[in-house]
Amino acid sequence: MQQINKRLRERVGFPLDEAITLQTLELVLERMAKTVPFENTAIIEGRTEAISEKYLMEKVIGRQEGGLCFDLNPLLYLFLLENGFQVTMIKGITYDAANKTWSKTGATHAAILLEENGRRYIVDSGFGANLPLKPVPLDGEIIQSDNGQFQIKQEETEYGDYCFFMKLKDKSEEWTLGYAFQSTVAFYDVKDMIEMQKTIVEHPDSRFNKGPLVSMLTDKGSMVLSQDSFTEWIDGKKHKQDINTEEFSAIAKERFGLR
Repeated sequence: MQQINKRLRERVGFPLDEAITLQTLELVLERMAKTVPFENTAIIEGRTEAISEKYLMEKVIGRQEGGLCFDLNPLLYLFLLENGFQVTMIKGITYDAANKTWSKTGATHAAILLEENGRRYIVDSGFGANLPLKPVPLDGEIIQSDNGQFQIKQEETEYGDYCFFMKLKDKSEEWTLGYAFQSTVAFYDVKDMIEMQKTIVEHPDSRFNKGPLVSMLTDKGSMVLSQDSFTEWIDGKKHKQDINTEEFSAIAKERFGLR
């Protein structure tokens, strides 16, 4: 597993000799958000494999692809383990704020629970363009980053004991519920995410098996690519253009680094 530390640092452009602390982890999260896309092309192209350490290394590092939450956060989990952090993985259920409903695919969001000096945090590099870019504590403190404000509250739902809230910069004036999770149910093996992966690949209500979706943060905002449009947020302003299949492939390669 020692290879993950070196190769993920190289993948995101983080110095090989710099220690990873809670503070420098913020830099890792920011670099990851701007270099490793959140994307489902492997699902759409029918080339997913069951999650394993080897598969994650080959996919995200070897082939320079991105992935969904169950790809990106388990890989980051292994990286954090290797760097001496006390971490586990958790499963959450996302909330569709527009339709005011929980995801019909169930608990299919993977994230990381990190504990340091008696304080617990959620670390998440797999929530599309909704990334906090910093560890978010479970004690209710509001965290501010270049991507907005984020908070975790202890709130009981039928799906867990905590809820993750966000107020995205330039996109929302209101707090929005992102997902609920159960903090007391921990997962330690990346293969524990195989069932989640299978659900997202096969479930009729999965929004990730209908068409390609690629997103990534940038220094000036974010960008999202679908099969028929490319949307870019630059300094708070939204720019959207319709595209065709050839343009999709070109943008995926040029802007997101996908081959």
